[in-house]
Amino acid sequence: MSFSERAHDLLGRLVRASAFERFLISTSALLLSVFIGALIILGAGRMTDCASAAYTIAVPGKFVTTTLPGLVPGVVKSVLPGGLWPSQAVFAMGFCYDPFAVYDLLFLGALGDVLNNPLNSQFATTIAETTILMFTGVAVAVAFRADIFNIGVQGQLVVGALTTGVVLTYVAPPLAGLGVLATIVLLPLGLLLGGVAGGAYAAVPGALKAYADANEVITTIMLNFVATSIALFLVSREQYFKDPESFANQTVNLPDVALFPSWLFRPRDDVSLLAFAFAVLVLVGIWYLLQHTPFGYDLRTSGLQPDAAEYGGVDADRTIVSSMTLSGALAGIGGAVYVLMVLGNFQTGVPDYGFDGITVSILAGNNPLGVGLAAFLFGVLKSGSIVVQVGSDVPPTLVGVLRGLIILFVAMPEFFRMIGQKFGSFGRPGEPVATDGGSGGGSDE
Repeated sequence: MSFSERAHDLLGRLVRASAFERFLISTSALLLSVFIGALIILGAGRMTDCASAAYTIAVPGKFVTTTLPGLVPGVVKSVLPGGLWPSQAVFAMGFCYDPFAVYDLLFLGALGDVLNNPLNSQFATTIAETTILMFTGVAVAVAFRADIFNIGVQGQLVVGALTTGVVLTYVAPPLAGLGVLATIVLLPLGLLLGGVAGGAYAAVPGALKAYADANEVITTIMLNFVATSIALFLVSREQYFKDPESFANQTVNLPDVALFPSWLFRPRDDVSLLAFAFAVLVLVGIWYLLQHTPFGYDLRTSGLQPDAAEYGGVDADRTIVSSMTLSGALAGIGGAVYVLMVLGNFQTGVPDYGFDGITVSILAGNNPLGVGLAAFLFGVLKSGSIVVQVGSDVPPTLVGVLRGLIILFVAMPEFFRMIGQKFGSFGRPGEPVATDGGSGGGSDE
């Protein structure tokens, strides 16, 4: 069997893998990335100067020279009588970085002391990152399921955040004296503003693709820069929306009644369990929409087999525009959550949640329910990276390499599976494709 035939067979097996098999593949990829990352940490540790070694490799190790003779001295004497048992290492090599300590900080540091203090600030940061990534991840997933590459989620998130921050600047102060009633009114309004703005902004490249055959990858990438530039222009000038009392490019701070309540966490932790619960409900709602409604059927069928979808009566152009609009609305809601939970106003320099959402969606296999777990992994990595940089001497560039390595290894199997689904003929034998709104006999995930 030639190499190309082996590769084709391997890709086919990956496409036909069950959900459990895909989970095992991703877990194995994660462990492999950790192992390779440990080798990189050791290599970097050898090239760095330090006063004392943080990690040492010795032959024979401490277990053989010290621990084992203390546990079973009789056995040691019977194996090597006459004091021939080694009492010290013959060979030893020191490293400035300890890979076990680094990964402990990266993964467990993101949770903080969660057993003794489940409301610690580091775990709060992880939850906050996860919450926003759930919105951007599911936004990308909706477009991908319709076979549309929405690379503009970042711009749509910025537009949603900007609209929420600016409009509530004028709406919220008059209602601030109403207390809880103001929160009940302003929170849904802020989320609605973000969703409408993000959806309208995403509808533009959707319409261009549907009616002008414009490549959505190019248009959405360009609109990312347009959104960022418009936001900077409006928020950097006092005659528009800049806070005159701040040197930073930001809008005026919103009153507390317009923000998500922190509840169990401290207000300075910038996280809300209400926002997190809302994000989970959105994932469940989108999953139900895609799997159990006519709109979801049209969207999924258009992504799987466009010709069969049109033959079955699906309006392809309308599906493109509506799926892009829904995708942008979800991203815009994510931007509104970022303003109402984390910042309390709009500021330029929004983190790349939209681009991270692409990898979150790929890792989740474009399954809205899987987006939650993938977003949590990303939240752990982003929060843990801060812990590693603060709690160790490991340089930030090396932390970025470790984080990128994990993302690459975990996401690549799912990425190749998606490529095989799109361009290969690897379907399970006997799986019919329905064109009348019924079930096609198999999962499209």
